[in-house]
Amino acid sequence: MTTDTILIRPIDQLLLAIMIFVIMFGMGASLRGEDFREALKRPRALLIGFLSQFGLMPLLAFALAILLRLEAPLAVALVLIGCLPGGTTSNMFAYFGRGSVALSVSMTAASTILALLMMPLLLAFYAPRIFARLSSVGVDENTVFVIPHGNIIASLILVLVPVGLGMLLRHFSRPWAKTAEDTAGFAGIVVILYLILTAALRNGRMFIETTPSLYLASIGIGLSGFVFGWGMAWLSRLEPRYRRTISLETGIQNGPIAIAIILLSFRDSIRDEMLWLAILYSTFIVITASIITLIYRKCGQYDWELHRNRVIHLRLFGSDYQAPYPPLLAAADPQSQPLTRKYRQDSPR
Repeated sequence: MTTDTILIRPIDQLLLAIMIFVIMFGMGASLRGEDFREALKRPRALLIGFLSQFGLMPLLAFALAILLRLEAPLAVALVLIGCLPGGTTSNMFAYFGRGSVALSVSMTAASTILALLMMPLLLAFYAPRIFARLSSVGVDENTVFVIPHGNIIASLILVLVPVGLGMLLRHFSRPWAKTAEDTAGFAGIVVILYLILTAALRNGRMFIETTPSLYLASIGIGLSGFVFGWGMAWLSRLEPRYRRTISLETGIQNGPIAIAIILLSFRDSIRDEMLWLAILYSTFIVITASIITLIYRKCGQYDWELHRNRVIHLRLFGSDYQAPYPPLLAAADPQSQPLTRKYRQDSPR
């Protein structure tokens, strides 16, 4: 295995950066300042997201590495993936999955900033435990992880700048904002297909040679993040759209940062297999996130329609207006319980 065969070319990185910029611009065109204010009014959602991102995911990665008895280099790579901040594509999946895009963008920005502090702390905590429990052949116990601050800041800019520009466009021109939003939806599908097809075409032989344990590790970390992220949000009694958002934010990590850290921190003898695990994760997280998003989009139809109707009613009639929603729709959203009671009182007996 050589790094030249598995890493995407610079032109691919440039194309992906442009497409992600377009997607985030379109996502921003669908947002209002009120959306962010509403998300920030629920600090519990941000707190649950933080605990899921930097508490749950590293622990899940460490547990998987022990359970699958991965060699130390692969175990370190898996834990590294668990310690990453949220990926920019999580915002796109939150949009398609009927989640809260404002919360998703806020969580991505917050986790990216906090990663500058949390990643060194988490890696310093987990890496020695991997070396102590597993064979450390080829890995120096005193390895210093090089955190690519420039890459992390670039990821933050890639999220915040186009979102801000999209919101500015919405402020001045609603029709053009709608066009940008629709373009972002199409670009999102292009990105998903591009990532899957290029990975399959370029690394077909490597996929055949990969061991089952490596597949379980690369797929399992993302899936367990989706499940446990949703579970933590459910236990916290958050609205369904926030549960979907936290689930996607938890499972989707910033894979390119993992690749940068591996390239900067490890020598050639073990670097390639660590890179392959990071690329496996980046490939399969797109596939699994697409499947989870389709499920969320189907299951979240009712509560999403209720939320959009409530936003429109509040905008048109003010905060005192109460809409008589049917009980089936109202039951999907905890905030709608007063509306349910009003509906029952106003309904003909």
